[in-house]
Parts: sequence; structure tokens; C-alpha cells
Amino acid sequence: MPEVDSERTARIRRLNDFLRCNNIGGQIVITAGLAALGPEAVRRVMESVAAFKEFGPDNDPHNEHDCAIVTVEGHSIIWKIDYYDLRLKYLSPDPSSESVTARVMTVMLAEEY
Repeated sequence: MPEVDSERTARIRRLNDFLRCNNIGGQIVITAGLAALGPEAVRRVMESVAAFKEFGPDNDPHNEHDCAIVTVEGHSIIWKIDYYDLRLKYLSPDPSSESVTARVMTVMLAEEY
């Protein structure tokens, strides 16, 4: 089964990267604290999140590219992708399948966590 798991993980990672880098394939939500920094700061944060490439065992143990922390202009920013069913009511039964999964990426100031 390891080969199946790695194919599944690779699909999840591709879908997550597509949302994070292209804003396609899900929803992106920012918190009130991040929004309070203003539109230009939010733009710079989102560019930094999209450009993030420093995934490793410490911050990405499942190799899904679903969460990280970046520092932008002195602000510690957390972003996290969660997987829900299409009605956004329950967890997705299969995060590797677009047909049953709604991705939601939340971007926030670390102090809001």
C-alpha cells in the first residue's frame, strides 16, 4: 500500500499547492487581525504564502503542504488548509478527491491562533 499512499499524498499536495499558489480549487479566508493590516499588507502576505517553498519534516510531516508559518514584515503568519465535505459541514471523506472535498485555506496572524 505505500505506493498508493504516496500517490494519494502527491494528489493532496498538488491540490493544496494549486489553492495556495493560484487561489484556485478552494476558498481562502483571512482573519480580522490580518485584514486590519490593510490591503497592501494582505497582498504582500498572500504573495509570501504563495511563494513559500521551505517544506520539510518539521513543518510538513505528512508531505501534503497543508500548513506553515512565514514571517512577513515582522509579522508571524500561519496558514492552514483544511478539508471539508462539499457542504462545508463535515470533514472530507477523501482529501485527495476534488469531487468530495472543499478546501479552505485560513491565513492569520500567529497571535490570533
